Amino acid sequence: MKTTIDLPEEILHRAKIVAAQRKTSLKDLVIQGLNYATLHDPGTEEAQRRDRARRLLQVLSKSTNTSSVGRLNRSELHERHPED
Repeated sequence: MKTTIDLPEEILHRAKIVAAQRKTSLKDLVIQGLNYATLHDPGTEEAQRRDRARRLLQVLSKSTNTSSVGRLNRSELHERHPED
């Protein structure tokens, strides 16, 4: 089915660039976007994101290391230690 929509120039320009980068058509890009928007419930996704963040904060708050280690350089940050 054909339809006509008016898009802001900036969005259309970015969409054309993304379509070209993905080696797809603007039509297919719009279809993908509309499929995503109509099949995903933002309320549910937001609730899942908040739940993950809450669980992460719970895990982090149980950490026993509460003393500061000070500033670390790159090699110290990536230093590997065998598990005890």
